[in-house]
Amino acid sequence: MQEKKLRRSNNKIISGVCAGLAEYTGMDPMMMRILFAVGTVITGGFGVLVYIVLIFVMPAADDMTATPGGGAGMS
Repeated sequence: MQEKKLRRSNNKIISGVCAGLAEYTGMDPMMMRILFAVGTVITGGFGVLVYIVLIFVMPAADDMTATPGGGAGMS
């Protein structure tokens, strides 16, 4: 069984935060983006600050699949 990890997704529009959250929770990425946008409007823009923080806190999907030593494809 593969362990779920919260990370930014390659399925991205801006930086992959909403798609990463959607993949982690099992939601549709577009629904997560809509919920995030509605939440941002309701909170008076607080979602923008949360999104910026998550860009730096959540690791990118590429970081999780990198090989040690950076030798991709080397034998």
